[in-house]
Amino acid sequence: MGFFDKFKISRLKEGLEKTRDTFREKLAVITKGKTEIDDDFLEELETILVAADVGVETTLGIVDAITERAKQETYRSEEELNRMLMEEIQQLLEETGEEHPLDFDAPLPAKPYVILIVGVNGAGKTTSVAKLAHNYDKAGKKVIIAAADTFRAAAYEQLQIWADRAGVPMIGQAQGSDPASVVYDAVSAAVSRNADVVLVDTAGRLHNKSHLMEELAKIMRVAKKRIPEAPHEVLLVLDGTTGQNAVLQAREFTKFVKVTGLVVTKLDGTAKGGIVLSISRELKLPVKYIGVGEKIDDLQLFDRAEFVKALLGRELK
Repeated sequence: MGFFDKFKISRLKEGLEKTRDTFREKLAVITKGKTEIDDDFLEELETILVAADVGVETTLGIVDAITERAKQETYRSEEELNRMLMEEIQQLLEETGEEHPLDFDAPLPAKPYVILIVGVNGAGKTTSVAKLAHNYDKAGKKVIIAAADTFRAAAYEQLQIWADRAGVPMIGQAQGSDPASVVYDAVSAAVSRNADVVLVDTAGRLHNKSHLMEELAKIMRVAKKRIPEAPHEVLLVLDGTTGQNAVLQAREFTKFVKVTGLVVTKLDGTAKGGIVLSISRELKLPVKYIGVGEKIDDLQLFDRAEFVKALLGRELK
């Protein structure tokens, strides 16, 4: 199980408590006394899923799958519905590609392994950088953080506080400096110090969208001067509490940046944790990490099976 131990599973369940309680309460109402899956039932199920921010397109996909299964299988209880839901949700997540990223303590495919963190301000990008650093450091990896958000006031100071909490070194320059220069220094330092991982915090907003994307492209070019394959990962951080706006943000970023995976934060602060399903289905990108709390060890590898169990409060039998 690696780092996804009993403590992590417990925190995952706690983080998804608001969403799970909403799901279970509403499902209990529509299943009570039902002996078949009819049109009224499916319409109410649709409403519940959409309310949890599963998204219209994804909701219809789940409901259609359950409708087809109902033609072949006999429905007798709430437990059977939950089993069907869990199986269909897990199947949906499996369509996005790889199961989950390497455990933090697993060997890395390259060294130093350069991870670019992108996303809008306020999504939890800077704290996600620090939490990833903490996890890698805890796993015995040598980590360097690059403070490449030189546009936002106090970004350097905020990241320094988190880097200190994580206990890892940070490389940065004054506000207004060239972000690509910061990345070059950080990658160069990683090579000379034999570091394992470089985590690059980037700006979430500049003067305009094109300026931001041009800067990200420049950062990538500069990183490649020191390590031709860099960046090895581009993670897009999305705020789970913003619902469908997170999907819109992701679509915008993926137009300009080749995103390899998603980080969905603040799932503990919403009853709409279904957004993870919507993002996975509509963007065809794997959710690699989720944030289920504010503590430094509350960023977790996204484990599909454990997520589905925590979401519905059931074991898949």
